[in-house]
Amino acid sequence: MKIVLDTNVIVSALLCPQSLPAKILGLVLNGTIGIVYDNNVLLEYIDVLNREKFKINKESIKVIFEFMKNDGEYTISIPRNVKFADEDDRIFYELYKSGEVDFLITGNIKHFPKEKNIVTPKEFIEIINN
Repeated sequence: MKIVLDTNVIVSALLCPQSLPAKILGLVLNGTIGIVYDNNVLLEYIDVLNREKFKINKESIKVIFEFMKNDGEYTISIPRNVKFADEDDRIFYELYKSGEVDFLITGNIKHFPKEKNIVTPKEFIEIINN
């Protein structure tokens, strides 16, 4: 199984280690679930995770970055003609649609087109537990 993670899921995982996003990130980091990325998503992760307001440990950011580069699956995104309320979300959707990706997981589901496999962390955990 391969997923794309919206940055908000990673931020939540790092800020709340007992959360559902943290469980998902753990499944990625232990190799149970594959993660797909491209350069735009990687740059977004680095930018957001390094924001002072989150106070995320720099070593945690480094671990995630290194994991993505070494164990994630790099894919080239294909632009899509879809309107987004928040254009920052476009990169995740285009990556999801461009690779052989099973799910796009986001905490901001209302920002994305309504599609079966664009899910919240809670929905994703429910799916994999059934």
